[in-house]
Amino acid sequence: MSDSTLNFKAPRIEVVDVLRGFAIMSIMLLHNIEHFDYYNFPEALPEWMKVLDKIIWETLFFLFGGKSYAIFALLFGFSFYIQNDNQEKQGKDFRGRFLWRLLLLLGFGFINTIFYEGDILMIYAVMGIVLIPVCRWNDKAVFIAAAVLMLQPLEWMRYFYLLVHPEYAPGSSWSDGLYDNMGNYMKSSSFLDYAIGNVTIGRFASIFWSWENGRFFQAPALFLFGLLMGRKKLFIASAESNLFWKKAMQYAFLLFVPLFTLKNFSSQIIERKEVRKSLYIIISSWSNVAFMIFMVSIIVLLYQKESVRNLLAKLIPFGKMSMTNYIMQSVAGSFIYYRYGLGMVEYTGATYSLLIGITLFILQLSFCTWWLKTHRQGPLEYLWHKATWI
Repeated sequence: MSDSTLNFKAPRIEVVDVLRGFAIMSIMLLHNIEHFDYYNFPEALPEWMKVLDKIIWETLFFLFGGKSYAIFALLFGFSFYIQNDNQEKQGKDFRGRFLWRLLLLLGFGFINTIFYEGDILMIYAVMGIVLIPVCRWNDKAVFIAAAVLMLQPLEWMRYFYLLVHPEYAPGSSWSDGLYDNMGNYMKSSSFLDYAIGNVTIGRFASIFWSWENGRFFQAPALFLFGLLMGRKKLFIASAESNLFWKKAMQYAFLLFVPLFTLKNFSSQIIERKEVRKSLYIIISSWSNVAFMIFMVSIIVLLYQKESVRNLLAKLIPFGKMSMTNYIMQSVAGSFIYYRYGLGMVEYTGATYSLLIGITLFILQLSFCTWWLKTHRQGPLEYLWHKATWI
């Protein structure tokens, strides 16, 4: 999330805002084709459009699924570094203030959950606490902690336990049961039913899904890696940082190819469903992070080229107002697709939903560009900043 304590005129911050804007944009497009977690595939569409829907669905999830939130998590840790470093330079301890800031983020996330149960802000507000003790550790200790979390230790323990105990049969997924229950209130045409359902059943469905899919280890790991990137000044254009991103791009791609291949052929390699699921979660997590690093590296390197910079810079206003945009898309998207609003879930496949998502992005980008001509921050960013330093 952005903050006015950052100097947006610095090249480092411009790159970060471009990345943040890219992440929010791609999250919006995914949420639209998912109908904001109201999954429905209209049957009354021509066959050619159903084929196109499938291509769009698979392409967007290949490009952005699990990667956009990973960028968001990386930048969350980086933003903490900027804020903490600014306060340390003034001889102040930011940790207590950051805890209050996380509590405020929890409140913003709760508001967002009323409209969209898949909100990530509340989860980040809780997991972000890990940054408070870790920020005083040296680089080596932070890296080791991040690497251990990224390895998905709990899932490895579950994997080896299943191998040793072939007779063990895990229970059904908690999140699956909760998502099934969501179908009851999703059929309603009352906004109140959606709001109550989202902050109860839907909220827990999202939390358990994140737990069951390794997000509770992946996100804190990325927070810590973002913190290290801030310390190493990797978003400041220099010969050293450019060399880092070039190597990161190459190694990430080399890692992604075998991981992605293994993920897609795991069903042919491992017969037992429970064992395959644990390994799939681990490999999928690594695969998504590898591709995320590949994309971030490309964007950072392209931003150094003047011919491309002007195009990428158009995302800066969108990135500066990331909090406002993230919540605005939930409010608008839920009204467009849910039954208490326009109910477009009944009529739109991935193709139509993508067009709606692109339209919403253009409208939001236009609003951000207009708003920042006369304001330093977005509306919600301003409130978050003022409340942080109350």
